[in-house]
Amino acid sequence: MEGFYLVLGEGLSEEANRRAQALARALLKAPPEGLWDAIPAYGTLYLEYDSRRLSRARLLRFLRRLASFSPEEEGKYVVIPVRYDGEDLPEVAHRTGLSLEAVRRLHQAPLYRVYALGFTPGFPFLAPVAEALRLPRRPHPRPRVPAHSLAMAGPQTGIYPLPSPGGWHLLGTALVAVYDPHREEPFLLRPGDRVRFKEAEGPTPKEPSPLELLPEEPRIPAFRVEEPGLMDLVVDGGRFLAGHLGLARSGPLDPYSASLANRLVGNPPGAPLLEVAYRGPVLTALRDLVAAVAGYGLTALLEVEEIPPGQSFFWPRGKTLSFRPRGRGVRVYLAVAGALEGRSFMGSVSPDLRGRIGRPLVAGDVLGLGEERAVRPGLAFRQRPLPESFRIRLLPGSQFTEEAFRTLLSAPFRVVRADRMGLELSGPEVPGGEGLSEATPLGGIQVPPSGRPLVLLADKGSLGGYAKPARVAPEDLWLLGQVWPGVELSFTSGLHRDNRHITQKVPWEEEIP
Repeated sequence: MEGFYLVLGEGLSEEANRRAQALARALLKAPPEGLWDAIPAYGTLYLEYDSRRLSRARLLRFLRRLASFSPEEEGKYVVIPVRYDGEDLPEVAHRTGLSLEAVRRLHQAPLYRVYALGFTPGFPFLAPVAEALRLPRRPHPRPRVPAHSLAMAGPQTGIYPLPSPGGWHLLGTALVAVYDPHREEPFLLRPGDRVRFKEAEGPTPKEPSPLELLPEEPRIPAFRVEEPGLMDLVVDGGRFLAGHLGLARSGPLDPYSASLANRLVGNPPGAPLLEVAYRGPVLTALRDLVAAVAGYGLTALLEVEEIPPGQSFFWPRGKTLSFRPRGRGVRVYLAVAGALEGRSFMGSVSPDLRGRIGRPLVAGDVLGLGEERAVRPGLAFRQRPLPESFRIRLLPGSQFTEEAFRTLLSAPFRVVRADRMGLELSGPEVPGGEGLSEATPLGGIQVPPSGRPLVLLADKGSLGGYAKPARVAPEDLWLLGQVWPGVELSFTSGLHRDNRHITQKVPWEEEIP
């Protein structure tokens, strides 16, 4: 995995944003093989790709051919009713020296442009906010912002479609849902649309229920969930080329172990399988199966027989498979020959839990096979050992500074929170900051003004505005899927002589004449 930002302009430039959006649209209509994502923001276009199939030089040549791309399509005009009842409204009035009425009036005055969708599915980044209202983000994001919250940060305003962490100032509540995966068109707004807010009264929209991705009646029933674990998810290789809508990449948090499990039962890479975290489920086979488990921290038990990780085995009909914690690590992957069946949403059966797409398994779920496949059990591969200490290599990020990079390398950090979105770390205070939102790379180290680093993983938001002085070397990302709260991480430099020149920021005028 490699990535870079194509810079089409600086600051809040409508012209640069038009170019970024139009180039992204042209690129996504016919993406070259190996392109993983193209995520436009204010004046940047972030491109992430598989360097084994698509070189950076070839991608730049492809972009040159698109240099005469068509101008941005005309957006629609949308009026959004809002109730100004946000918990930060009094503080905003106090800090700006304005009355509550003046804050409400000034926020409604502009005709906003949708500069991007991101962070979570359907979150619209709108600008420009009136100069008199502009305040920096909160020093550290709230752990949970309510759905439909209308918020503001710097020159930006936006609406949180669903509950999520967030560091913007809460002004009120939108009275229409800007995103619902059950609608034929899930996204109310698209980049280039013009939006006006209008103060109104009315009920808060309901939060959408999760969109079901598991078939109600599997074609080939494979096993039944007797007891769910803590977080059991059907995942495939992930959802690609959808970050421009705010959708998470998702997929396995430890892709190395997931790939190994699929390989053991003859499935292709990225075939749907079960990710099991912390505490596993109890499953009963509904037909004879060939299965394999790979990963760390949990041991599989077929009735009372211990199943070694990294080995395929015969799972007879009627027999129960369970898991118990053992050793270091927190995730294992269960693959069955023929792969698991699931409904695809925008190219993937993986869930986007923040986007209410898919869900964890519950008792009574029946999972099916994608196809019947005859495979002999007993194939074995030795897993990589999980290191005794987690030493993670870092590369420069898009807001690289020597001071921040040195601080990250200076001492160990402790994991405060660990989930599929990412890791929150405590340790030395790292120089951070904020700016206009841009794409967030997988493995990015995001540092808000509080100085507490956040490591971004598979279910991260697609856009963010905190500084990113570093990113995790792609080869070490799988290790972060196996860490848990309380464990220590140490960072080391992943730079070598042959890649010290690599920059994540590529000016359009220099590279695409």
